Amino acid sequence: MDYLELAKTVGILTGISGGLALLMSIAQNTIGNYGEKEITINGEKKLIMDGGDTLLAGLIDNEVFLPSACGGKGTCGYCKCKVLSGGGQLLATETGLVTPEEAAEGIRLSCQLKVKEDIQIEIPQEYLDLKQWETVAYRIDDVTPTIKRVFLRLPEGEEINFKPGQYVQILAPEYQGNDEEVYRAYSIASSPSKKDEIELLIGYIPEGIATTYVHQHLKEGDTLNIIGPFGHFFYQDTDKPMIFVGSGTGIAPNLSILRYMQENDIQRPGIFLSAGRKIEDLPMKEEIDAIAADLPNIKMIWSVTGADPGTWDGPTEWVTDGLKKLVDDAKDSEAYLCGSPVTIEQIVDVLTEKGMTEDEIFYDKFQ
Repeated sequence: MDYLELAKTVGILTGISGGLALLMSIAQNTIGNYGEKEITINGEKKLIMDGGDTLLAGLIDNEVFLPSACGGKGTCGYCKCKVLSGGGQLLATETGLVTPEEAAEGIRLSCQLKVKEDIQIEIPQEYLDLKQWETVAYRIDDVTPTIKRVFLRLPEGEEINFKPGQYVQILAPEYQGNDEEVYRAYSIASSPSKKDEIELLIGYIPEGIATTYVHQHLKEGDTLNIIGPFGHFFYQDTDKPMIFVGSGTGIAPNLSILRYMQENDIQRPGIFLSAGRKIEDLPMKEEIDAIAADLPNIKMIWSVTGADPGTWDGPTEWVTDGLKKLVDDAKDSEAYLCGSPVTIEQIVDVLTEKGMTEDEIFYDKFQ
C-alpha cells in the first residue's frame, strides 16, 4: 500500500469514527430524554416533571410527598399510588410488593415507575396536605452505643400535628463520602402535645447514608429538612388491652403512644415488651419506666438476651418467646408492633395463633 492509499484509508476510518461519535452523542442526548411530562393528580391538580425520572422523584420536585422508607429502592412498598393512565406495564421490580389484585386496579410503586408520557394518578388527599420544614437540631444525645436521640425544633410559629405513632421523613444532605440527597423515615418518639418540636431515635447502620450523616456529621445547631407526618400506625382510641412490642429504635413510636396516654391519664391494661442483647442496648429504659409508673395497668417487660453473668436478673428470651409465655389469649386485644419485617411477621404469627385478628394488629416495619 502506498502513502496515498494509506492516507485515504486513514481518512475513511477517521470519518467513520467521527460519524459514530456523532451518532453516539445524539443517542445520549435523545434516548431516555422524554421532555417535560404532565402529572394529573385526582383529576384536578396538574404538575410538570422531567420525563424519564421516576414518578416519586417528579412528585418530590413539585413538593408532593408520598411515604417512602427505603430511599426509592423499591423495598418498602409505602409509595404505592393508583395510576389511571400513562404508567406503562408493571415492572419486575414492583411485583414483589404489588399483588396481582392491586396491579389489576392500577396500583404501582411510584419509586420504580419512570414517567415517559403524561400520567394520571390518584393519591389520598392527606398526602397533598403534608408539609416540609427546615428544622434545627438543637440537642443530640447518645442513648446507647448505636442510637442517638435527636431533638428537632420547627421554625418559629410553625406547628406539626401528628398522631402518636406516626413518622416523618428526614432529608440527609450530601456530605463527604456521599454525593446524593436521600429521604429516610424515622418514627416520632415525642408526644403530639409538643407541636413546635419532635424527638427522633436514630440508630447507626454501617454504610447507611442517613444514619451515617446523623451519627458522624450532624451537629447541634445544624438544620435538617423534614416532611410529614406519615403513617397509618398510630394510637387507636378504644378500651381494648394493649400489647406493645419494640426493641432498639423500635421503641420510638410506642414511646410516643405511652407519653400520650400518660398526659391524658389513659389507664388501659397492657404489656410492653422490649429486648436487647446487652443492658446498654435498652434505650431510655429509666425514662420509660418512669412514664410507666403513671400507667400502672401497663406491665413493663425488659429482656436482655446476652447479658454478662451476674449483671441481669430479668428475662433473657427474645420478644417472640416472651409473648408466648406472657399471653395466653390475645382475643379482643390490640397490638402495636415495631421492628424488622421478619420479627413482625413472627410476632403476628404468635398473636393470631392466640386469637388476635389481623385488623387488631398495627405495625411499623422498619427497613
